[in-house]
Amino acid sequence: MENFKRYAVYYAPRAGAFADRASAWLGWDAAACAPIAQPDLALPAEITRPIAALTKAPRKYGFHGTIRAPFRPRDGVSEAEIRSHLAELAASLPPAEMPALTLEDLHGFLALIPTDPAPINTLAAAVVEATNPLRDALTEAEIARRRPERLSPRQRALMDRWGYPFVMDEFRFHLTLTDALNAHEIAPLKAALTAHFAPVLPTPFVIEDLCLFGEDEVGRFHLLHRYALNG
Repeated sequence: MENFKRYAVYYAPRAGAFADRASAWLGWDAAACAPIAQPDLALPAEITRPIAALTKAPRKYGFHGTIRAPFRPRDGVSEAEIRSHLAELAASLPPAEMPALTLEDLHGFLALIPTDPAPINTLAAAVVEATNPLRDALTEAEIARRRPERLSPRQRALMDRWGYPFVMDEFRFHLTLTDALNAHEIAPLKAALTAHFAPVLPTPFVIEDLCLFGEDEVGRFHLLHRYALNG
């Protein structure tokens, strides 16, 4: 049943230790469409908030890396059409292979990023361009939520053209692990999460699929289908 208000194209790891640990950290399994218990991880003394509070914002999305940001389909575009479009697109694009992932502070929140982002930058640009005909134009409310007064002229132009300001040369692929953190939380939590994820980080890091996600009526994102990159 088509009951999703927005769709997105994400990276999500295939089943395995990396996917399991990342989903558990956030507390939401997007593939199973269900909450899961977060780890009983001993956090540094500087971290007084529980893990649930540290991960509230990214939890609703599930563990993912954005390739095409959430969009409303334009009138007449069904979920079946989106699925067909992505299947055809994935068949024409190669996987994106990068050496590794590293955990970084991105302006106050922690995320895993690729050590050499060039392959995912190329992939993401192709996906954004190919899926643009599927999306509806942004409403005034959607534009306002992007705080256009804080965007650079280039970012505003990209939003007007592609529906999102952080695409093409402004794109930075990342796998979000936390909410915005207090300054004193960043360094100790970064150290703890580096140790927590080190045993399961893939080397090399390969994006093998385009994953179609749907946003339900309460704002939770569900993994609807995985399309292997076979180009």
